Order: sequence, then C-alpha cells, then structure tokens
Amino acid sequence: MSKRDNDVPLRGSERVPLPGARVSGKLNPNERLQVTVLVNPRPSDQEKLSRVDELGKRMPHERSYLTREELDAAYGAADEDLAKVEAFARENALDVVEESRSKRSVVLSGTIAQFSRAFKVKLVRCEYQKSTYRGRSGPIYVPAELATVVQAVMGLDNRPQARSHVRLLKKKAAGTSFTPPQVAQLYSFPPGLDGAGQSVAIIELGGGFRANDLKTYFTGLGVPVPSVLSISVDGARNSPTTANGPDAEVMLDIEVIGSVAPKAQIFVYFAPNTDAGFVDAVSAAVHDSQHKPSVISIS
Repeated sequence: MSKRDNDVPLRGSERVPLPGARVSGKLNPNERLQVTVLVNPRPSDQEKLSRVDELGKRMPHERSYLTREELDAAYGAADEDLAKVEAFARENALDVVEESRSKRSVVLSGTIAQFSRAFKVKLVRCEYQKSTYRGRSGPIYVPAELATVVQAVMGLDNRPQARSHVRLLKKKAAGTSFTPPQVAQLYSFPPGLDGAGQSVAIIELGGGFRANDLKTYFTGLGVPVPSVLSISVDGARNSPTTANGPDAEVMLDIEVIGSVAPKAQIFVYFAPNTDAGFVDAVSAAVHDSQHKPSVISIS
C-alpha cells in the first residue's frame, strides 16, 4: 500500500504471523470495527516521578497511594495530543467513539477499508488452531507528527493474546491438594483479615462463572459466599462454557480471592482476548471511579 509522504512506522507496532497460522482469504472491506489509539502520558515533573519511585520502595502497608484523580492529573494525556488524534480521525473519515484523558485513549470506529487506508496496513483473514482471526504483518504507519504522540494502535489485529494453562489432575496421579485458606496459612497470610472494605478487580479474557457453582464451592469450604459482579469491556460478557475451558481459570481466580478475602467486593472485568481487550480491561479497572477497585488480579 502507498504511504503518505510524511508517514513513519509506529515504534513497536511490527507484527509477524502466529506460528502455524496461515492466510486464508480476504476480509469484507465494509466490516466495521473499533480501534483504540493509546497516546503517551503528558510530561511529568521530577517531583512527581520521585514520589512514585519512593512509593515503590516501601512495604505495601507503609505506602500512600495516588488517588485516581491524582493519577489523572499527573499522568493523563495532554488535551492537545488527544486533539491531534481526533483531527487524524476526521481526515480519514473515522468516527470518534470515546476520548479519555485519564485512560490516555481515543476509541475510533470505521470500516476495515477505512482503517487500512488510515494506518497503511493490510488486514487479512488467518486460520490458527481451528479458529480464525483478523491479522496483519509489518508495522502500522502514522503521520510523522503523531509518531511522538501515539504509543500504540490496538484492535486492527484481533489475534488471541492469552491462553489458559489450567491442567486437570489425573485420577491416578499421586499428590496432595490444598484449599485456598490452607495455602494462605502456609504463606503466612495475616490472620484476622477478611477483605472488608476492599474491592478486587479480576481481568478475564474469556469464559465465565455461574452463581450456583460459586455457592456450592464456598458452602463446601464453610466460607461466606462473596459478592461477585461481572463488568463488560468492549462487548465481552460473563459467558460460562465448561470446566475444561476458560471457565476453570475464571472460577479459580474467584475462588482463591473469595476464600482468602470473603468480605471483599469482587468485580470481574470480561474483555475480548485481544491486545485491545487486554489493555482496555486493565484501563477500565484502574480508572473505574464507580467501583474503585483497590487491587487488580490478572491471575
């Protein structure tokens, strides 16, 4: 594809096909998708950087953490940088769906043909491990004036980013199993703490949970059933399948946290298993001013 005269490759945007994947055809140029453009944080003064560095050296119980408002003020995007991305979108007939200074992102909507022209990429259908994904090879191109503004462009390629590592124990296998409270005791988890007043975010890229299964598990342990709420990111939802699939990891995450901190409010952020989904889920949890999670788990 031809480039604009001042286009440059976006640093770190190079992609190669997944091992074993093969191009299987063209995509519908009129198919619509959303793409997240992540911009760099505004320059921070040395005093703010020194404060964060000092916090990292302290023990967790000794730290005083930045509030979400302080994080936004110190490390959010500059308004002029967001404006440059929006101007680029208008020039390329792309719609601005969402713009966030705190998340440092601009979400764009358009067709495959429009995004291909805007970022000078070739999007194709790829087959990989009995599934298909929208893939690309090589770098993403942006105008030179955006090269120092844009950190990443996510969502053009929707290849899977993570896979479950859960292994089922064979019936004849020897070994000892432990419940989460027993593991917590072995690791000297502070006694008398139950998570009261805390909110824990869990990032999940597939699968789901059933309330009845959670009730059965915690009742069997003799632990109060925790409050668990699912939150949708980029259209992904709590979609339970089978224990042999991603559900096992979802349930394990909830069961461990809920067993050790049963009075903590648990929020499960479900996102697509893509680069955009992963980053958007973490960003949604970090900047969630409604539920305000104080801890984020990515298993």
